[in-house]
Amino acid sequence: MNIVILDAQTLANTPLEPLERCGDLKIYDNTEKQDIVARCLDADVVISNKVVLDADALSQLPKLKLICVAATGTNNISLDAAKALNIAVTNVAGYSTPSVVQHTFTLLGNLMGNVHQYIQDCHHGLWQKSDMFCRLDHPISEIAGKKFTIIGYGALGQAVAKVAEAFGAQVIIAEQRDSPTIRAGRVPFEQAIQQADIISIHCPLTNQTRNLFDEREFATLKPSCVLINTARGGIVNEAALVKALSHNQLAGAAVDVLSQEPAQSDNPLLMYHARNLILTPHIAWASKESIARLVQNIADNIQSFNCGEQLNRVI
Repeated sequence: MNIVILDAQTLANTPLEPLERCGDLKIYDNTEKQDIVARCLDADVVISNKVVLDADALSQLPKLKLICVAATGTNNISLDAAKALNIAVTNVAGYSTPSVVQHTFTLLGNLMGNVHQYIQDCHHGLWQKSDMFCRLDHPISEIAGKKFTIIGYGALGQAVAKVAEAFGAQVIIAEQRDSPTIRAGRVPFEQAIQQADIISIHCPLTNQTRNLFDEREFATLKPSCVLINTARGGIVNEAALVKALSHNQLAGAAVDVLSQEPAQSDNPLLMYHARNLILTPHIAWASKESIARLVQNIADNIQSFNCGEQLNRVI
């Protein structure tokens, strides 16, 4: 089989032997829109993380049989066009759960312990000037005993809940906003966020969750609450978050995702420089073990497709 990877740069130099065993592999670090058709013209299989394969491109690829999305989300693929052209589409789910959970608590620990501020203080020589053995310039809070509200209770949310409980937090599982029914073990959305000392977001970005946290929601939070978003940027209105942080409507936020990526210099969160915000560049998923699992799962999908076996098919 002829296999093309359109944006191998997203795989961070991870060994690709599992994919090489599947067929003749052509690798491109990244692919601009105008180059997609030429690079994929002879491909049986195309692998893409974020390169967009729209209806126009797919209509010009008569040999294409399978699209492997090197991620969980498939919003970069025209699924309707692929279905009409009898092109199978697969994704990979669950590969990054340990990595995302670890990064979630790395961000949370830094935010609640003000570790980022203490690191800067050490770099600036403040410890050397201290008149006692330590410095206590910034407040440090424990996760233990806090009300830990989880937004999105799929595999990631459930894994985060286990770790939060291990820290001694009281886990609250938020029901979907505006849901007419409240499932067992869940709390209405508004009540769940109003009670929260910690909010961690793990739901997908949909029409229902876009701007799930906006000015109205931030106005109802405890001023001591901290927010962690390792899901998708559009779930949180970024201008509203900056306003809430500026007006002490919440104590802090740690964000790994933005509404437009790569980051744009005029993004409100990039323009906000106070120390109650931590930004990381969409790396929660990207442990070396996570990416290795991703590559292996893509190879498994290709082999299953070749053998006519059941695979992680999106359409």
